[in-house]
Amino acid sequence: MSAYRVTHTDRPRHRRRGKALAVGVPLVLTAAGTLAYGTVFGLGTQQNASAATTAPAWATAAADGFASVNALGQNGTYGGRDGRTVTVTTLADLEKYATAAEPYVIVVAATINMNPVGKEIRVASDKTIVGSGTSGHIVGGGFFLGQGVHNVIIRNLTIRDAYQGVWNDKEHDFDAVQMDGAHHVWIDHNDLRRMADGLIDVRKDSTYVTVSWNKLSDDNKAFGIGWTENVVTDITIHHNWIRETEQRNPSTDNAAHAHLYNNYLEDVAGTTIKSSYGNYSRGGTRMVLENSYFQGVNNPVIKDSTASIVQRGNTFVSTSGRNESGGSAFDPKTYYAYTLDRTADVPALLKSGAGPRTSIGTASATTKAAAATTLTVAQDGSGQYRTVQAAVNAVPANNPSRVVISVKPGTYRETVRVPANKPHVTIQGTGGSRKDTVIVYNNAAGTPKPDGSGTYGTGGSATVAVEADDFQARNLTVSNDFDEAANQSLSGHQAVALRTAADKVFLDGVIVSGDQDTLLVDTAAKDRLGRVYMTNSYVIGNVDFIFGRATAVIDRSVITLKKRWNGTSAGYVTAPSTPANRKGILIANSTVNGDVSDRSFHLGRPWHAGGDATLDPQTTVRNTTLSAAIKTAPWTDMSGFSWKDDRFAEYQNTGAGAGSASSDRPQLTAAQAADQEVADWLAGWTPTAS
Repeated sequence: MSAYRVTHTDRPRHRRRGKALAVGVPLVLTAAGTLAYGTVFGLGTQQNASAATTAPAWATAAADGFASVNALGQNGTYGGRDGRTVTVTTLADLEKYATAAEPYVIVVAATINMNPVGKEIRVASDKTIVGSGTSGHIVGGGFFLGQGVHNVIIRNLTIRDAYQGVWNDKEHDFDAVQMDGAHHVWIDHNDLRRMADGLIDVRKDSTYVTVSWNKLSDDNKAFGIGWTENVVTDITIHHNWIRETEQRNPSTDNAAHAHLYNNYLEDVAGTTIKSSYGNYSRGGTRMVLENSYFQGVNNPVIKDSTASIVQRGNTFVSTSGRNESGGSAFDPKTYYAYTLDRTADVPALLKSGAGPRTSIGTASATTKAAAATTLTVAQDGSGQYRTVQAAVNAVPANNPSRVVISVKPGTYRETVRVPANKPHVTIQGTGGSRKDTVIVYNNAAGTPKPDGSGTYGTGGSATVAVEADDFQARNLTVSNDFDEAANQSLSGHQAVALRTAADKVFLDGVIVSGDQDTLLVDTAAKDRLGRVYMTNSYVIGNVDFIFGRATAVIDRSVITLKKRWNGTSAGYVTAPSTPANRKGILIANSTVNGDVSDRSFHLGRPWHAGGDATLDPQTTVRNTTLSAAIKTAPWTDMSGFSWKDDRFAEYQNTGAGAGSASSDRPQLTAAQAADQEVADWLAGWTPTAS
C-alpha cells in the first residue's frame, strides 16, 4: 500500500466524497422469537407499523447525536416509523419501497445482489432500512441519499463486495452509503467492507448525521466527510470499529462540528493493508475527539493548519507518526446528551458489539431481561442431557438471551468448554450445597492429547473453559484432580480447574479446587478486556493458583492454602500477568487460610508471560483476614522480574499473617485505596444473578 502523504496532492483523492460515522447506542439484545425479525415478519408480508403500541421497538427507534437535533424542519431522525413495515427479499422490492414517496420500515431478509454491480439505490425521505437479524446483505452496491433527502435510518445490514480489483480505484464510484446534500441520517450497527470506492461518504453539505456501532473494514477509503467549501456539516461518530483500512478513517473536511468518541481504529501488523492516517481534521473543521483507542495506526491524529482538534482521554498503542491537536472546538453537550465508555474498554466493547445483531432495540431503550431458556442435565437420564457439555452444545450460536443449564447433583467427569459464540450462559447446580454438583477432570499441562498432537498446555488443561461473555456459574464445584504424586515423570504439572477468557464472568457460590494453577482468569486476547467477579466462593490450591491477565475480583470469599503433593508447605496465591494500564487481581473482604505451615506462602509474584516486559502485573489484597501461613515479606520475584517493578500492595488486612508497612510490604494510603475498590475493578458492570 502507498506510504502516508498529506499534501495538496492528497485533496484530489477526496474530490468525490467523504464518509462520516455517527452516534448511536448499543443494540438491545431481546428474546429470540420476540424481536427477531424473521419471526415477527413473514417473508413477503406487510404489516402496519404506524401504531406505536404495536410496532416493535426497532421499528420506532430514533437516533442520538447530531442526528437527534431539531433543525432544518426535522425534529430528530426516526426513519419510517410512521409508515408500514414491509419485508423484502428481492432487489425489485427493495428499490420499490426505498424510493417510494411515503414512509416505510423496510426489513431486508435475504442476500440481495445489485444489478448492475455498483448500483446505488436512491433512497427517499422517511425510510428505515434494517436487516433481519444478520441475514440482510447488500452485495455489489449500496445506497445514495441525494439533495434534501432526510430522516433516513440504515441499520443492521452487511453491505459488501463491490470491489473491482483495484485498490485505489479511481474508475468506479461504488460506495456502501453516499450522501450528497442529505440531512438527519442515522447509520447504525452495519458491517461495511470491500467496496470499490469508499464505505461511507458524507458530501456536499450533508449534515445532522450520526454513525454508530458499525464495523468498517478491508477497504482503501473508509469514511470521508466534506467535499464542499461551506463549513456546514454537523456529525457524530462513535463506537465504530475501523479495521484494516488505509485512509479516510475518517477524513473530515470543513465540518462545522465533528464529534468523535469511543471509536476503535485498528491496523493489524503484518498484513498488506497499511494505514496512511487515522482521524483527519481538514479545512475549517472543528473536531472533538474523546476516549477513542488507536492500535498500530500510522499518523493516528492529524490536522491542517486551519483546522482544530481537541483531544481528551484517547489511548495510542503501537502507533507512529503524527498525533496532533490544537485550536478550539465546541462542547457537544450543548447540542445533545451522551455518555463516554472507558477508553480501555473500547476494543472489547466494539469487537463484541459492533456490526449487525440478531435483534435490536431503540437508541434510548433500557435493556430488559428476557425470559431465560432452561436446559436440564442429569446423569440418570431424568434431564434433557446426561452431560454438561451436551447441554452447552445445544445452546444456539450467538444466542441473544440467557440460557440456564440446570445441573442435578452428581459427579460429572468431563471437560466443558463454553465457546465464544455462546454468550449469556449460566451453569447452575441444583443441590442443597455447592458440593453436591461437581464437574471434574484430571488433565495437566503435560498430559498427552489422545490424538497424538502434543500436550494440553496450561490453558488447555482446564476442566471448565469459559470463552463466552456474560457467563455465570453458581452452586457447584469445578475441580481438577490431577495426581501429581502419581505423575512425577510427567513434565508440566499445571492443572487448571476453571479458565475464563471472556468479559463479565460472574462466579457466585462456587468451589474451584486444584493444586497448581487452579483458577486461570484470562482474557480473549491481550488487548481485550476481561472482567471476572467471584463472591461467596472458595478457591483451593498451592502454586500460582489464582493467575492470569484478567481484571478479576475475589470478594467475600475463602482462599484455602493447600500442601504440595509431597506434604511440604510452600506456595504462591496469585500470579497476575496484567497488561499495562489495566487493573489486575483484587482480593477484598475475604479470608486466606489453610492447613499449611506458618510463613510458608507468598501472596503473589509477577508473571510476565512469555517474558513480556510490557506487562504490569497487579495484585491488591485489602480488608482481608490473613492466617499465619502468609510470609512476613509476602511478595516475591518471578523469572527474573522483580515484584517491586510492578503493582503489589495491601490495605487494612488483619489476622496473624497481616503486617505493617515496610519496603517489603507496601500498604496503600487511604487516598490510593479509594481508587482500588471493587467498583473500580468492575468499571460500570454490576453483576446480577440471572
